[in-house]
Amino acid sequence: MNDRSALRSRLLAALGAALLLTSCSSAGGDDHRTTDGRASHWGKEMGAPEASAFMKVAVPESATEVKGAVQINPQEDIYLLSFVTDERTAVGVAEDLRPEKPLRTRSQDLPAPTELFKHLGLAEPQSEKGVRWAGVCPPCVGDSRRSEVQWIEIHVLALKADRTRVYIQAF
Repeated sequence: MNDRSALRSRLLAALGAALLLTSCSSAGGDDHRTTDGRASHWGKEMGAPEASAFMKVAVPESATEVKGAVQINPQEDIYLLSFVTDERTAVGVAEDLRPEKPLRTRSQDLPAPTELFKHLGLAEPQSEKGVRWAGVCPPCVGDSRRSEVQWIEIHVLALKADRTRVYIQAF
């Protein structure tokens, strides 16, 4: 076997090994498990105070129906917070997040609901007609108050009699 044939054999062996390794990896199903077997679960005794503290979002004193939860995940935890307040306060909370664009309705197809807020006994905000939303990457906009938050999204849904439900999700 000459040097060229030996090199070709080693390259083919390396390529075969790489293909074998990638073919054994997860095919991306709905299983949220890591290789060590951990799965997503809801944090016990973790609710609105913990979500509010992580997001650095103050729940308005006049808010009602305050709910929160933390989904513990192998890679990143998801914090949920929801409350009902007046329209002006809800818009103020959204503006305080410093999104690049103001609250708006989605112009394209809505993403599939995640069923996270279902854990709080609420309909998913994406499934509600007339919901407005904004999203922001706090480190990207220089919001040092939320330097630990990678993404925060707010949905605002007008109810009736100047009452508005606020949904906030962050990780």
